[in-house]
Amino acid sequence: MLIGIVAGVLIVAALSYVTGLTKLTGSSFGSSTEYKSAESAAAPELATGDCINSAPLKLNELRGRVVLIEFWTFGCINCRNTLPFIESWHDRYQDKGLTVIGVHSPEFDEERKVENLRREVTSLGIRYAVVTDNDYQTWNAYHVEAWPTSLLLDKQGRIRWMHEGEGGYDEAERLIQKLLAENGTKPLNN
Repeated sequence: MLIGIVAGVLIVAALSYVTGLTKLTGSSFGSSTEYKSAESAAAPELATGDCINSAPLKLNELRGRVVLIEFWTFGCINCRNTLPFIESWHDRYQDKGLTVIGVHSPEFDEERKVENLRREVTSLGIRYAVVTDNDYQTWNAYHVEAWPTSLLLDKQGRIRWMHEGEGGYDEAERLIQKLLAENGTKPLNN
């Protein structure tokens, strides 16, 4: 019997490793990567999608501003747990040079419907820009693997920080402040 239990544990562990389940379960706890400007890559442009709370956004038009991109989906509890922090940063730093963009990459069919997303954005009180990514073009361009995933872009449009899962809030705010303090902030155009 003991041999059967040990064999079962080994099989589950092997399957978890092979299928990537360990990466998915670990990502809910959060992992961050910060890049120096010299080693960071230019951020890919956002794919075309329906925009909520804003006119269509192009990253190259946001040069001179720090950009926080949040990959999320409204049915994800981990994503909902990050919203108070994202909204807080939007409120506190938008006039200082931060632009927040929520990229909504749906997990389930009902999340693909723009009218459902609009209802949820209103219900959740989200005031920053949200763009749909129903075909995962932006998700794939950024090599995202989990909800939520946050990225910070510097004023030159380079990826300077990436975080998968919840947490990392103090680290994110410290880096937002650091990137905003760099020269060349572009004012917010309302």
